[in-house]
Amino acid sequence: MPELLHVSGGPTKPEIIAISLSKLKLRDGCNFYDVGCGTGAVSIEASKITRNLRITAIDARQEAIEVARKNFENFNLEDVNLIHGESSAVLKEIPKNETIDYAFVGGTKNIDLILEALVEKKVKAFVINAVRIETVVRAMEKMKELDVFEELVNVSISHSYPITGETMLKPENPVFILVGRNHIENGDEKC
Repeated sequence: MPELLHVSGGPTKPEIIAISLSKLKLRDGCNFYDVGCGTGAVSIEASKITRNLRITAIDARQEAIEVARKNFENFNLEDVNLIHGESSAVLKEIPKNETIDYAFVGGTKNIDLILEALVEKKVKAFVINAVRIETVVRAMEKMKELDVFEELVNVSISHSYPITGETMLKPENPVFILVGRNHIENGDEKC
């Protein structure tokens, strides 16, 4: 199994990815956007649980784009549309006929503009991972304003490690997962 290359601020912890992707309820053959993709870890895991997922990964940091590209190659992810740019601007430039079915938002800069763009594109579901309380409040208020707020989940994870021949738990920073769902689905669950 290849080793995931790292970049500052990532990768998203596997447990957080698992919860986030479970909240999305991804479907085969859909368009998935990894906004603020960092290492690409979320896209890699999403591709493992969903067939024929069309992935677009966006990050404003050149370093992250380079690391994500290498990780995609190492994990044999082909045909990922990797875009270097500020997420809200990139989302606004998506052609009208292109859909975003599901989105993971790991980068929260300009979160209001990102949320507006996702709702405009009629995204079925999205999750936002945040660690700062102010970001959570801002995102939740905007999601409620746009009528897409479903729930907020706070996740605290601890990992075991040995200490003097016994086992202790070392906590990770808590992560907030905001779940949004667009209520304009026309009853069609297919992509």
